[in-house]
Amino acid sequence: MRQAVKGASAHRRPAGPAGLCPTVLATPHAPIHATRAHAGRSPEPSSSSQSSSGASPSSPSSAPMSPIAARILSGASAGPAPRPSSSGLVLPPSARATAAAAAAAAAPAATATSAPSSLASSHAATPASHAVNGSAAAVNASGAPVASGGFRHGLDGPIFWLDRQRVHSLSDYGRDVMRSMSGWAASELPKYLKDTGKHWQPSDLLPDSASPDFLDQVHALRTAAGNLPNEYLVVLVGDMITEEALPSYMNMLNTLDEVRDETGAADTPWASWTREWTAEENRHGDLLNKYLYLTGRVDMRAIEGTIQRLIGSGLDPKLENNPYLCFVYTSFQERATRISHGNTARLATYHGDAALGKLCGLVAGDEARHEQAYSAIVSEILRRDPDGAVLAFADMMKKGIVMPAHFVDDGWHSAANADPGNGKPANLFGDYAAVADSIGVYTTHDYANIVDVLVKRWDIEHVAVRSGEAAEAQAFLMKHSERIRRLADITTERRLRDRKRGKNKSAAFSWIFKREVSLM
Repeated sequence: MRQAVKGASAHRRPAGPAGLCPTVLATPHAPIHATRAHAGRSPEPSSSSQSSSGASPSSPSSAPMSPIAARILSGASAGPAPRPSSSGLVLPPSARATAAAAAAAAAPAATATSAPSSLASSHAATPASHAVNGSAAAVNASGAPVASGGFRHGLDGPIFWLDRQRVHSLSDYGRDVMRSMSGWAASELPKYLKDTGKHWQPSDLLPDSASPDFLDQVHALRTAAGNLPNEYLVVLVGDMITEEALPSYMNMLNTLDEVRDETGAADTPWASWTREWTAEENRHGDLLNKYLYLTGRVDMRAIEGTIQRLIGSGLDPKLENNPYLCFVYTSFQERATRISHGNTARLATYHGDAALGKLCGLVAGDEARHEQAYSAIVSEILRRDPDGAVLAFADMMKKGIVMPAHFVDDGWHSAANADPGNGKPANLFGDYAAVADSIGVYTTHDYANIVDVLVKRWDIEHVAVRSGEAAEAQAFLMKHSERIRRLADITTERRLRDRKRGKNKSAAFSWIFKREVSLM
């Protein structure tokens, strides 16, 4: 769980106005903003824009607008675009439903050939319909939604702003895609889970407190852990703290439109997956926490305070309540976590702690299964909505994958390690990530390799996209790992050059009783 690496391009969407609630304000300008936010749809005027007789004014623009043009006007695509003003943002949900229904009624009948090419049926299909936000959504023979009233994809949604961030960016078409995947999720996602009775538990890998020789087992553990370098302990503690912030990650998944657990115990395949995934992940933090406690080499009170602060701070990976974006993020993140735990396992064994090597390896194995699950979800979204999935992948790469512990704070590190020259406070996450990079647990080269793996796994090069913006995103993705790798090479060369010159930078970590370790 490491430092973020930013892409070279601008975000898909610019930041929005600060502190604005995602609702439309009653002003005469609201219909104009709504038109820009809903490509190709006729917005329903707000009540304040109606005459006293109840008649609605004419549409601000009668000319048809392509989805791409509308996204550019709304600020939804990459590149410079005007921010929405505080006078109005988007239509409220009820008005969106009415507008969508009107657009669907005016559009020609949808057929299977209207769907993305990867889903188009080779034979005539009789589309079924189901209610979506008050409108009828057709599906083809494969169960995927058929776009009506022009080409659509999952990221072609309305523009909501909240605290300078876009939220709820999933379009109605994207909602249909996720709903169409319920059957797939019910049959496929359980394959990536293990039965609780057959799973390892933390107690299987730690000294048995009920055993007569418990103290001897603890002594053996502490003896082996005594060989671990301080740099390694910093990284292992950071990994454990990240795992212990699991409540934030479950909360993140339950902000996603169409797949969230609406009740806390909803009987849907997506909700079930979230709970089961969380249950499996919960064992990781428990195991590492107890192990580190028994070593006697770390300051547990400082660590526990850090965990509490991190959970209280949450995380902000810029997912916009959008499952397309989130499942790209989790695919990347699970692989990064697998690499990290795999390397801590390797280093533990190298330093003579075979028991720690085994338990870190088991955690890495869980992360590998979870990576496969989230990657499979994205593969299925790609099959049903190629343009939307490619745009989502590129969007997350341009933002840079922000690691889950990026808000980590122990209440001490920043001031204690401030720059003596200018007083600039240190960043605990940045220093922890630097140590992880320096000992080879998780590096910028690993980041670039993950991009490569996902591009190849999802066969991005051969995805049949239909829109110009998706084609641009596709081209960006094919070269993105090269950009990251060049940055990694420059960083590595600089570090080696500084080492040869005798330069060094270190930081003290409260987690290991304020001992200093090298950041290079």
